[in-house]
Amino acid sequence: MTLQFTSFVMFAEMRTGSNFLEANLNALEGVTCHGELFNPHFIGKKDNPSLFGIDLAARDADPLGFLARMRAETAGLAGFRLFHDHDARVIDAVLADPACAKIILTRNPVESYVSLKIAQDTGQWRLTNASKLKTARVEFDADEFERHLRALQEFQVTLLNRLQTSGQTAFYIDYEDLNDLAVLNGLAAFLGVPARLEALDPKLKKQNPEDITEKVVNAPAMEQALARLDRFNLSRSPNFEPRRTAAIPSFVASDAGALFMPVKGGPEDAITAWLAALGAPLTGRFVQKTLRQWKRTHPGHRSFTVIRHPLPRAWGAYQRVVQGQDDAGLRRLLVKAYQLPLPEVGAGAEAQRQGFLAFLRWLKPYLSGQTGQKIDAHLASQTAILQGFAQFQGPDLVLREDRLASGLAFLAAELGQTAPDFLAETADPLLAQLYDDEIEDATREACARDYMGFGFGRWQAR
Repeated sequence: MTLQFTSFVMFAEMRTGSNFLEANLNALEGVTCHGELFNPHFIGKKDNPSLFGIDLAARDADPLGFLARMRAETAGLAGFRLFHDHDARVIDAVLADPACAKIILTRNPVESYVSLKIAQDTGQWRLTNASKLKTARVEFDADEFERHLRALQEFQVTLLNRLQTSGQTAFYIDYEDLNDLAVLNGLAAFLGVPARLEALDPKLKKQNPEDITEKVVNAPAMEQALARLDRFNLSRSPNFEPRRTAAIPSFVASDAGALFMPVKGGPEDAITAWLAALGAPLTGRFVQKTLRQWKRTHPGHRSFTVIRHPLPRAWGAYQRVVQGQDDAGLRRLLVKAYQLPLPEVGAGAEAQRQGFLAFLRWLKPYLSGQTGQKIDAHLASQTAILQGFAQFQGPDLVLREDRLASGLAFLAAELGQTAPDFLAETADPLLAQLYDDEIEDATREACARDYMGFGFGRWQAR
């Protein structure tokens, strides 16, 4: 029988039952699990400094070479255990390899946390003789548990996302399923090996089988802390706005060492003029290669971006649509497909107001991906744009338009330059005339990510 996989990895954490699962895997003919091969402190087993003729230093210098050695020197299907704090290079490599089978072992995080605390207290990490059981009651530390939980959840989300985006699947198994012989034989079938277990490994014994409240000295405090946690993530604000790239071609650099990473819909023209006064010539139309070259030739450079209050930014985007200046030809679409009452250029104040309100109410489903249209950079949330920057590198400074003069003066001082005068853009007087609670509320609902993320309050016309 040809094996579907050439190796396997067991993604697990401390105190999830990984020793027991490894023992049962090793009981299958043709399967070898080598333990924690990439534990920072040992190779495979505690206090073991080398394996396959390779020591810790050599393993860490070439982890993928060590992985290849494991496969080459193991008869049958070879695998190992991998935790979230093991070598990130190996995590990336095995997740990218569809020939490496993925086993994901999980356990109730409260149980694993308390079990870990007991093991740390007693020094007993494995139990093979029940007469030598060491027990202890430990203190539940709410802050420590939240850090424990956050690390586990973040790693599980990473695993799930990487498997989804690469079109792979994994064999998920919970701690409670480890005593189910049928489940373990199902795992053997998943791995593609013909061997099956006739019984569970008898050597390892379960430690601390008592109820969780009997294992801690402060059970009421534990219950109170757990009640505070949002177990079902109800407070999460769903976000369906598509991810954005860094838009590197739009970046503008001054020879003085300032790199402007513009957020569309902001005061781009005013800042570009200020950059030219700071130190011409200006450079733009970058690609990643030329931007890196500019950074290397301008040591001490500083990058920055500017965010604008969502209301005048939305108004500016609305005016572009009304005037037919947007790249996507949204005006025709919004009038024909969505029946928005967009006014003609030069229309009166009330027509502009009604059109803007309708536009804001359309903007919310548009940004949520409910309309099917590609998100225009002038309409995308500033939060998404800054997240896009981070895919290349985030800016040194995020300045706010209402404090831009002092922010740019600080930037110039960082570069050892005298800041030229900054001529700020003035708000459209028509917006100030139309502005009221209804427009503010509609904008806040449409641009909720930016209001919450950047702490914007009510708009103050300048």
